[in-house]
Amino acid sequence: MTRAVLRYVRHTIRHEPLGGITFESFCVTPGCGEDSGPQEAQEQAQDWCLRHTGRTGHALFRRIATDHARVTREE
Repeated sequence: MTRAVLRYVRHTIRHEPLGGITFESFCVTPGCGEDSGPQEAQEQAQDWCLRHTGRTGHALFRRIATDHARVTREE
């Protein structure tokens, strides 16, 4: 019979500033499918929305901000 000792260790997860944040906007008008692509600044993704609306008249977008997270062990 094999015995094991289990030790539960608490961890935390937090935003990792070195990873940065990526912003993207997607046009959700049926049949469009265009997007801003990954942008380093929120203003760049927003400007893309404004230009897209000016060109096409499409006015509804989905926006995503993606960050990096680091998990650390609490001791």
